This record gives sequence, C-alpha cells and structure tokens, in this order.
Amino acid sequence: MTAQTATKSAETPKTPPLPQASPESLGLSASRLQILSDAFKREVDKGTLPGATVMVARRGQIGWFDAIGRQGPTSDGPMRQDSIFRIFSMTKPIVSVGIMMLLEDGHFLLNDPVAKFIPEFARQQVGIERHGKLELAPVARPMTIQDLLRHTSGITYEHTGNSLVQQLYTQTRLRSRKITNAEHAAMVASLPLICQPGAEWNYSRSTDILGRIIEVVTRKPLSSFLTERILAPLQMAETAFFTAEENAPRLAEPFPIDPWTAEKVQLFNMLERPAMESGGGGLVSTTMDYARFCQMLLNGGSLDGNRIIGRKTLELMASDHLSPHVAIKGTLLTPGHGFGLGFAVRNNAGIASFLGSVGQFFWSGMGGTFFWIDPKEELFAVFMSQAPGQRDYTRTLVRNLVYAALE
Repeated sequence: MTAQTATKSAETPKTPPLPQASPESLGLSASRLQILSDAFKREVDKGTLPGATVMVARRGQIGWFDAIGRQGPTSDGPMRQDSIFRIFSMTKPIVSVGIMMLLEDGHFLLNDPVAKFIPEFARQQVGIERHGKLELAPVARPMTIQDLLRHTSGITYEHTGNSLVQQLYTQTRLRSRKITNAEHAAMVASLPLICQPGAEWNYSRSTDILGRIIEVVTRKPLSSFLTERILAPLQMAETAFFTAEENAPRLAEPFPIDPWTAEKVQLFNMLERPAMESGGGGLVSTTMDYARFCQMLLNGGSLDGNRIIGRKTLELMASDHLSPHVAIKGTLLTPGHGFGLGFAVRNNAGIASFLGSVGQFFWSGMGGTFFWIDPKEELFAVFMSQAPGQRDYTRTLVRNLVYAALE
C-alpha cells in the first residue's frame, strides 16, 4: 500500500455509502438540481450560512449529493460530504423508532401510563394560569407513551413560549448536559404540565422521557441501545452523542453571531461526552449516516437485509395521531400537517406554503438540519447545516427546489 493510498483510506468514512445513479435515471432533472446547489451557493455568498450539504435520493439511489460553502466561519476548509453536524431534534425520529421497536418486543402498550416506568410521573399536576398566577389541578387522565411520541403529553420546552409553566422550566437545570437521563426525567416530572394530557400539541422534552423509558426497559444506557439495535445494524458508524477528538477537522460550526438578528449563537461541544444522552436532541451525525436511516424508513423499515422495524409499525408512526379536538400550539407544526409518532405528517396537497406530497413525513433540528421521506415519489432528502436562525427559511427553500427537480 502506497503512502497516498494509506492517507486516502484513513480519510474514508466508515459509513458505507448508499448506491448512486445519474439524476435522469431516477426521474430527476440534473439542471434543476444544479439550480438547487446554485441557490444555496448564493445564500453562502450572502452570508446566510457558512455552508451546507444537500442529498436527494430516489428509488433507492442517490441522484444528487453536494457539499456547498465552508465547514465553518473560521474554517479555510470547504464543507465536506462527511462533515459532522449537531442534528439536535433529528435525534427524535431515531429514538421514536427505538421505543417502537420495544413495543414490537412486547415490553409495553402505547396506552400504558408513563408512570408505570418512571414512578415520579404519577404525582404530576396541570398548571393553570389565572390572573397572572399559577394554580395546580389534577390530571384528567394519565400521560401515556403515545402522548410522549406525539407531543400531547403536557410536557413543554422552555424556549417555545413564556407561560408561567415554561418560566418554571427556565429556573431548573434541565438544559444541563451534566445531569443524567434519570435526573432529567425526575426534574421534568416535578414540574407542572402545561395542559391536560391529550388536550394540546406542544413541542416538548417528551422524547427525552422516551429515551429514559428505553433505559428503564432495557437496563442499558440509551447510547448502548441505539447503537446495538439501530445504528450498528444500519452501519451509521458516525452517529453518537459525541465524536472523537480525531474528528475535530470535520466538525461543522455556525457563525458566532447570527447574521440576521446579531444575537450570539452557542451550540454544544461535539467533542465533549455528555452525562445527559438527550433522546430529544443530543446526537451528532453525518449526511450519509442519516441518509441510511432515511432509506430504511423509505424502504418500510429495512435496509440491506436488516429489518429495523416492522412495516405496519412504521405505517402507524407515519400516520397523523392528532384528532380534531387537539389544539396545535406554537408555529412548528405548519398548516396542512399533523403529527405522528415521532414525525410531522403532511395531510393536504395544498394549505402548506411549500411543495410536497400527501403522506410525506419529516422532522428537523434546531441547528439547521432537515430531512423528509416522500413514499409517493419514492424520494428522500437530507439537508445539513449549522445555521439555527435560518432554519425555517432553508428547509422551506430546499423543499421547493428539490420538488422542482422531479420529472
């Protein structure tokens, strides 16, 4: 082996790539996909984001995979196809698949109360605001595992609003990466719910609680379970709750100051091993790693002969679980969409302000990452960037441009 070959081998990602084909052979327009890349090059030139990767796959093969701009604002190196990103809430679909695998193993039912696995949740109350003060009321029914999966648990996030309950969240150590999943769950259970379980869709720390339930059921750390049951079988070799020091040259970083708001941007250190293995937002990954997860979803639960989850289980997950009486809170769930068990789901061809298909399911991360699965078009796309303040804009832009490339 020559020195040149050895160097190339050392730089090769451990994650095996998905098969590739020409855009035209997959019913995609190469010229339109170039327009997609050019549009994001313009955004990089305008200073909207340091760089990005975008992948479009159809009928089981990658038709477009481009790395655009720089890996970070202080980096001389270009964005790489194997750059490592904080995927934040794109952790949620992986953990949601994990909990549904345990359902398939017979460990619980969807309507089992959360308190069956985490006893602290048996004592929860609902916080009701009256005349600027918080009153506590008993729960009408227990919070269930299904509530956690579809974010109807009554748990919330401190950054999605400023209610009195959310103000209580800000006074705790919930955001610390130095507490354990068990400590985090107990802390959440000690706080009042923002609404009755089942009454509202509130984006929340619910998936972190699912991660803790996985630990209770399996008696393993969340990272061990995810690696054994999902990441290793899918050969997602670069997805974990932190990455090794040797990978420092591949870390994607945001602008230190948001280019639109001038606010400070501070994301967690990907090289630091956290005590809190956040099922709601703790993983780091690469574009190809996440693409393998997406291809498994598009295939109905299996990849390369490895079945991760049953076809009918995944079908249930990718269906809308919000009945008409559930109030949608916040702006994350856009018009024309419902929410399944870990994914947003498109219910209407119209209504939404961006292109798509009925039945597609997706989610994103607050750092600027995004993916969606479109079974109707046999398509998935993965977009990776570290530009938190621009995430709404970039994920709408990439959707429109990818669908414009369909022949």
